[in-house]
Amino acid sequence: MAYLFDTDAISELLRPRPVATYVSWLGRVPRDEQFTSAVVVGELFKGAYRSAARERHLENIEQLILPTVTVLPFDTAVARVFGRIRAELEERGQLLADADLQIAATAVHHGLELVTGNLRHFGRNQDLAISRALIEARGPD
Repeated sequence: MAYLFDTDAISELLRPRPVATYVSWLGRVPRDEQFTSAVVVGELFKGAYRSAARERHLENIEQLILPTVTVLPFDTAVARVFGRIRAELEERGQLLADADLQIAATAVHHGLELVTGNLRHFGRNQDLAISRALIEARGPD
């Protein structure tokens, strides 16, 4: 199974003490099955630029994250999936931030399971396969 890591899933790895069981699980996922979205990278950079520790966060993204994961673009094919999902959710009266929908559309288009700790948001999309690795590693709230 190949995975797309959302912003929450990658940010967990940059914490001073990431959840050990999640790190262990990730260590068993082959490198060629680890993906993220350009939208996630944009969110990571936004967070870095807003941080008091800007340079350290930028360095972590550029040296620890980007070399270890394949970044998938938000292209025309993904945009089409985004439009379909957005329309379906709007018809049901279930809104979701565009960035989250773009990330979900990337996973759906590429047939990837989304790794996230945010089941409440992403669980609204019926086409999206969601990994529970991070959710279970964090345990009950």
